[in-house]
Amino acid sequence: MRDPAGGRTAARIEAMTPPGRDRGVDALRALAIAGVVLGHWLVTAWVPGPRGTVAVSSPLAFMPELAPLSWVLQTLAVFFFVGGYAAARSLRTAGDRARAETAGPARARTDGPARAAAGPAWVRARMGRLLRPVGPLLLVWAGIAAGLALHGAPYATVRALALPALGPIWFLAVFAAFTAATPLLLKLRPGVTAASAAAVVLAVDAVRFGLDGPAWLGWVNLAAGWLVPYVLGVGWAGGGLASRRTAVALLAGGAAGAAVLVAGFGYPASMVGVPGAGVSNLSPPTLAAVAFGLAQVGLALLAHGPLGRLMRRPRLWAAVALLNLSALTILLWHLTVVAVTALAALRFGAVPGLLTPPAHLSWLPERLGWLPVFGGLLALAGAAAKQWGRRLANRPSRGRPADGSTVRGSRPVL
Repeated sequence: MRDPAGGRTAARIEAMTPPGRDRGVDALRALAIAGVVLGHWLVTAWVPGPRGTVAVSSPLAFMPELAPLSWVLQTLAVFFFVGGYAAARSLRTAGDRARAETAGPARARTDGPARAAAGPAWVRARMGRLLRPVGPLLLVWAGIAAGLALHGAPYATVRALALPALGPIWFLAVFAAFTAATPLLLKLRPGVTAASAAAVVLAVDAVRFGLDGPAWLGWVNLAAGWLVPYVLGVGWAGGGLASRRTAVALLAGGAAGAAVLVAGFGYPASMVGVPGAGVSNLSPPTLAAVAFGLAQVGLALLAHGPLGRLMRRPRLWAAVALLNLSALTILLWHLTVVAVTALAALRFGAVPGLLTPPAHLSWLPERLGWLPVFGGLLALAGAAAKQWGRRLANRPSRGRPADGSTVRGSRPVL
């Protein structure tokens, strides 16, 4: 059946897209978003306990044979890789604009200061767009937590519902820190920086697991581990990682390294956290997660060209462009809609696929049946976030962002 409205929307988005837009990068970001959201929706479960408590669970805790599912759906390294690429390209565009504005007889004297001024202005604009959407999420959860407390809900229940839902904020905090550091990272050699960060992860893991060091030391890897793909993205934006041989080496070397670490050194096979497990590859990142991320970077480089060509189809490109424009909203709210659904269903007891132990394969198709509900609630959250953004944009103090765009007048920040 024909879809005239959808066709018109696709044609309008196609016409609004700048000719030089790298659609392959946007497709990679969209795939990463889909992987994170679908992965969380499939492995995050809540199970009612005694005296009104609720505990977080996961099918991976009951069925470790499902670990390969995490190899497909844990796509955070692609996020950071594409994020580093986009930030570096955006900052260079801001610098070019600043230099163009100083063109003329005095250019020789003002070009340097203009270039230096572009960095702080770009960082301020980027930080505002990244951090502003966190406020509504925190307000919503403050209200939910207060309401639960007033109704006598145990602290363990409030914590079990809120912590996973607010988990995306850690990703955003690390991403924002890297974004703010992008002007500095552009001055460094990406390969050396990535290798140094990986060496830090190796040292931290050696102390934690080999020398029985303190567990808190692992949180150093939260920055060092994700800096590896981010700075590789910065290097890619500067013309590095251009050869197919490099991409294949990253894919093969990263996959082999992860396999050796899992099979020979006792790292978990799951690339996501599993409730109750002694060690997580993700919270904080381990050397196995870094190796796995390198494999994902290699695969992303190989897929970039074919995806770019595929995005020449207007309808596919329209879907990817729209998803990218809502990327931050999706990332921040996708677990909240699951938690709110579970909270609303608590009065009904053991709801299949939502409030039952994910102990059997039958739980997965039951959970799949809830995905349309989660998707609908996420769309409502996106609409509310859009209204919030419009109100902020209509303030008299609105400034002009200092970076590029995907569709004219709209800018994905990740």
